[in-house]
Order: sequence, then structure tokens, then C-alpha cells
Amino acid sequence: MLYNLQFSQVLFLDIETVPASPKFDDLSERMQKLWVKKADKIRKSEDETAGELYSRAGIYSEFGKIIVISVGFLNGHEFRIKSFYSDNEKLLLEEFAELLNRYYNYPDSLLCAHNGKEFDFPYIARRMVINGIDLPLILQIAGKKPWEIKHLDTMELWKFGDYKNYTSLDLLTAIFDIPTPKDDIDGSMVGGIYWEQHDLERIKEYCQKDVLAIAQLMRRYLNQPLLAEDQIVLAQQ
Repeated sequence: MLYNLQFSQVLFLDIETVPASPKFDDLSERMQKLWVKKADKIRKSEDETAGELYSRAGIYSEFGKIIVISVGFLNGHEFRIKSFYSDNEKLLLEEFAELLNRYYNYPDSLLCAHNGKEFDFPYIARRMVINGIDLPLILQIAGKKPWEIKHLDTMELWKFGDYKNYTSLDLLTAIFDIPTPKDDIDGSMVGGIYWEQHDLERIKEYCQKDVLAIAQLMRRYLNQPLLAEDQIVLAQQ
């Protein structure tokens, strides 16, 4: 574990993603054909159609979009949580890129997410490229050696070199006895809540809870006391 880690250097983050369109039939003909090819690779049953599988499109950066990026950072005694969320993906990505360029453009800056190396970090980078946004330095990893990449992953740290298993954030917070607020939604429901109810506020609140959980998990990894409730501040949006 990273026992010399300075929390003030780390930006903890989580993202929420959804299919780029409400329904499979809303895609262009070209994208429908491409999703059919993708569906052929991910279906677990011959009975599943491409249309039925489209609810899972949000986890693929080529077929989805980001609607929320929540971040948390230690500012003195306070752990501040802020969210970038919008129907306009380009706008929220531009605002997030501005944050990275302004505050996390230094050699000791770090990003941290759960399963971030396989999901959050590449997803953000790909969507920035798609939206014509210059990648902040901390997301530019091409040609870098592994130890030069400033990305931490709480799931990877838990593996200790074991490549076999995915361990959920929910399970890790349970075994480390990290209190988490009960929520009425989970990640599989985000697409429906967005496209059917358009409740971005509800999704944002869910995302912010995960950011806090990631930070608390890192505190447990480092054998440090959890952040107290009076330390946690929700920044004005």
C-alpha cells in the first residue's frame, strides 16, 4: 500500500454513464449496425436481441456518454465533494478538464477511482477525444512507463497482484466496516432513471456517495481514521 500517500494530492472521482440515446431504435442506421455487432459479442443467451441489450450500452464509451463526474479532495481539514453534471456531455467534460488543468497539473498530482484504470479514466479520456477536448496532462498516458502514470485504483490495490477477481466497492466498504448511506438505486438503474425520469440530481447524489466511499476505503487501506462527518462538505454547484 502507499503509506506515504498525501491525501491533499489526490482527486478522488467517480462517473455515471448512460446509453447515448434513449432506445436502440433512436440510433442512426450506421450505429445500429455497429451495436448489433457489439451485441453479438456480449450476449449471454441467443434469445437476447440487440435492442434488449442496448440498456448496457452506457458502459461502452463508443456507445455511451457521461452525465455525471463527481470528485472529492482534501482541502485543509475539509473533504470537499463537487459534481459536474449535465445533459451536455461536452460542457461537463470541459469544466472537468479545466479543474484538472488548473489544480492537478503537477508531478505529485494523482487521480483515484474504483476500477478506474479499466473504466473511469479511459472512459473520460475517450469521451474527451470524441468531444474535441484537449486531454489534460494527467490523462495523457501514451508512451509513459507504468510508474509514471498518476492513476490510483482502489480495486487494483486490493488485488495485491491477483488478476482473477473483480471486487465491488460495496463489498469492500462492508468488510472494512465503512458506513455508507443507504441508497434506493444502483448503477444498473442509472440509465433508466436518466432517460425515463430525467432525474440528474438523484444520479448526482448517488455518484457523490461513491466518491466518499472510495476516499474512506483508501483511508482504511492506509490504516488511517475515517473522515468524520463534520469534515465532509458538499461544494456549491
